[in-house]
Amino acid sequence: MAEVVRIPDAKVALSTASVYPESTATAFEIAARLGYDGVEVMVWTDPVSQDMEALRRLSDYHQIPILAVHAPCLLITQRVWSTDPWVKLQRAQAAAEKLGASTVVVHPPFRWQRQYARDFVTGIWRMAGETDVRFAVENMYPWRYRDREMLAYAPDWDVTKDDYRHFTIDLSHAATSRVDALEMVDRMGDRLGHVHMADGRGSAKDEHLVPGRGTQPCAALLEGLARSGFDGHVVIEVNTRRAMSGAEREADLAEALAFTRLHLASSAKVPRP
Repeated sequence: MAEVVRIPDAKVALSTASVYPESTATAFEIAARLGYDGVEVMVWTDPVSQDMEALRRLSDYHQIPILAVHAPCLLITQRVWSTDPWVKLQRAQAAAEKLGASTVVVHPPFRWQRQYARDFVTGIWRMAGETDVRFAVENMYPWRYRDREMLAYAPDWDVTKDDYRHFTIDLSHAATSRVDALEMVDRMGDRLGHVHMADGRGSAKDEHLVPGRGTQPCAALLEGLARSGFDGHVVIEVNTRRAMSGAEREADLAEALAFTRLHLASSAKVPRP
């Protein structure tokens, strides 16, 4: 038996959120310079992130594809692309189709979005049946303050408790929720369609550390994806807002890319002819 390296078809992308407080345009520039396979656009308050023509021009100029669109689900984006959450998802789908992205990342609703939460599972299935774009619902976490815990998401922050066609696993969110990320991935099974690669140490804060700097099984997850032939996207979504300079930010993003590519190359013993 010989040992060979097997590399999956998964592409490694940079989330535009990873360069905050720098701009969406800066994310495209950095992703191209460092050799990422593409970008995931976080739609938020940056006007460029909301403008399909501006995004297309950035993609064409830097020769880097847009692989995913993250719908505006955050507290700070409640008024981006409408206050109606279904309109937000419809616009995210249209953006993905127009830009050639294969995936829309979406969070489960906040509990106070009661009607949206009641209809969310069936509504996501309905939308997923109307397009080739994957709606990959992302695991979240309970909000904690000191010893108190608030369940902020509905139907649940643990998206594996509900029936979705595709999931996104976020390792930083798994750390914050203090669950076993590999067990969560097992529950997702072949419906795992998208990965947000980051690390965490179990803090109540969502840390989004560079992979390898926390306690999450980032390497083991990537190696498992390689063995399984995972064909979704692995997106670096890390927090670089404390970087003291652009060079320090780029060094962090280069390290995250190198770590991810290294562990996506899985060694497996297979017979040679």
